[in-house]
Amino acid sequence: MRRSITLAVLILITLLFFASAVAALPVNKEVAGGEELNVKEMILHHLADSYEWHITGNGEKDLSLPLPVILRSKRSGWHLFLSSRLHHGEESYHGFRIASEGKYAGKILEIRTDGADSRPLDLSFTKNAASLLLSSLLLILLVLATARSVSRDPLKPKKGLAGLMEMAVVMIEDELIKPTVGKDYARYSPYLLTLFFFILINNLLGLIPLLPGGANVTGNIAVTLVLAVTTFLVVNFTGSREYYREIFWPDVPVWLKVPFPLMPIIEVVGLFTKPFALMIRLFANIMAGHAIVLGLTSLIFVSVSLGSTINASMTAASVLFTVFINFVELLVAFIQAYVFTLLSAVFIGLARVEPHVARSGEHTPVNKKTKQIEQNS
Repeated sequence: MRRSITLAVLILITLLFFASAVAALPVNKEVAGGEELNVKEMILHHLADSYEWHITGNGEKDLSLPLPVILRSKRSGWHLFLSSRLHHGEESYHGFRIASEGKYAGKILEIRTDGADSRPLDLSFTKNAASLLLSSLLLILLVLATARSVSRDPLKPKKGLAGLMEMAVVMIEDELIKPTVGKDYARYSPYLLTLFFFILINNLLGLIPLLPGGANVTGNIAVTLVLAVTTFLVVNFTGSREYYREIFWPDVPVWLKVPFPLMPIIEVVGLFTKPFALMIRLFANIMAGHAIVLGLTSLIFVSVSLGSTINASMTAASVLFTVFINFVELLVAFIQAYVFTLLSAVFIGLARVEPHVARSGEHTPVNKKTKQIEQNS
C-alpha cells in the first residue's frame, strides 16, 4: 500500500513537472501555422513579471487572473483598476497602455496629448508581488501550525508536516547557524531560519505550473537584491568593534595603510562584493533553471517543420530531459536556499569576531581563577 502511494506521488510530480513547462509555452496561431517560434522572446517573456497571473490558454483565448493596477499620473492623479482593462483588444484605458516593445516593453505607459509616452508612478500589484504575499502567508501558516503542534506536547515525536518542519529547523540550527555564527547564534536564528524557509518556499512554488505557483520570484533580481541588502544591514549594523578595526586598520604592514590606505579600501570594497555575490548567485541559478526548462520544452515546437519522425523523437527527448531537469530543480531549490542562508551566517559570524588573544603590545585578560592556578603551580 505504501509503495503504491509513493509511486502515485512520483507519477503526479512527474506530470506536474512536464505540465509546468507545457503550460508556459505559447501555443498560438503562428506556431500552429508552421511559423518559427522565437525561443528567446518566449523565454524572456515568461521569465518577466506581468500585470496578470496567466493560468492556461490555447493562443486564441487565455485564462488569466487580473491583478490590481495602481498608477499615479502627473496630469490626472491616482488611478486604480484591474489589469484586464488593458487587454482583450483595448489599446488603452484612461490614457494608459502596456508597451509591446522598446525600453519599457511590458510596462504601463501614459499616452500624453502631444503623442509621446511617459512612465507614470507604478505601484501595481504584479504577479511577483502577489506571489510574494502568498508565499509569506503560507510560511506564516506553516510556522504557526508547527509551533502549535510542538507546544501541545513538546516531548512527543512529531509526524507529517510538523515533523518535517521540526527536522528542518533543527538541521539548520545545529548544522549551519551554531557552527558559523558562534556564541551569539540565538540572536540571529530567527532571521536566518526565516531567510531559509522564505527562499525555499518561493523556489518550490516557482516549479508549480498553476496557482499559487508559476511566478519567477527568486529569479527576479529585485527580490534577491532586497534579500542581499537585508543581510548586508544585519551584518554591518551588528558587527563588533574588532570587525570594524580589521576593516579600517587591518593587521598588515603600515606602508599598506599609510599614506595611501590600500588595504582599508580593499576591505571596504569587500563589504559590498559579499551581498552582490549573494544577489547574483540566487538570481542566476533560479533564472537559469526556468530558462532551461522552457528551452527544452520549446524543442517540441521548433522541430514541427522538420517532419513527423524528427518531431516525434524530439518530443520524446524533450519530455525526458524536461522531467529530469525539473527533478534537478527540486534539489537546486533546496541547495540555493541552504547556500544563501549559509553565506549569510558566515558573514554574520565574521562580523562578530572577537579580539585576538595574542597580539603584540597587548595583554590577555586573565580571570581570578586562572591567576590562582598559575600562582599555585
